[in-house]
Amino acid sequence: MIKVLIVEDDPMVVKFNKYYLEQVGGFELKGVAASADDAFSVLEKEPIDLILLDIYMPGINGLELLSQLRKTDTNVDVIIVSAAKDSISIKKALQHGAVDYLIKPFEFERFSAALSSYKNREKFINSKEHISQEELDKLLHYKQQPSSLEAFPKGLDKNTLKLVWDKILEIKDTAFSTDELAVLLGISRVSIRKYLNFLEEINALKKEVIYGSLGRPIYKYKYIKSNTNSINNYL
Repeated sequence: MIKVLIVEDDPMVVKFNKYYLEQVGGFELKGVAASADDAFSVLEKEPIDLILLDIYMPGINGLELLSQLRKTDTNVDVIIVSAAKDSISIKKALQHGAVDYLIKPFEFERFSAALSSYKNREKFINSKEHISQEELDKLLHYKQQPSSLEAFPKGLDKNTLKLVWDKILEIKDTAFSTDELAVLLGISRVSIRKYLNFLEEINALKKEVIYGSLGRPIYKYKYIKSNTNSINNYL
């Protein structure tokens, strides 16, 4: 389990972050801190792998806290979760090693994608003694710029697409509906439908109409093994 500390002074945001964290799975909340001083107190007592860090806090702000962490031997990763969206704050956060940056307000699927991506990265790195350039490129989602025909579709998020596709690969032998996949991923039906429509457009999925006992049509999707490569250019 990845041990998490939430550093946030807004109780309502803390409540939502706790709930979201539980939905993703693989993470254990070890503490909540409303200030930098409280955060350092938790870090002295608990081994923490990941901090969900707000920027706007009383006293020492999140960026100053992140800077102080990088001056110590504290081996902890940070994902910024903040309403700060100015380029200076974002640049400073990335310069000090934040592994992701979520701008409030955000949808659950973006939070889920950030946490899932981090979890997969940690699992991969911890399982390897040596990593090849090819493996590292995949880990960092590096690839050459796509051609105009492969341009990433507007309105979709690459991390969320990967999250959806990974789940489809897990259940690839079973036909599934939009509702069923939405429940499995904890993502809204509206969002899931956008990704399924895209996967159908590139022939990675096939949609079938199944009529129930009352004659109402139910749309089910099936994984198309022969066309798996069609999605590789987008991941």
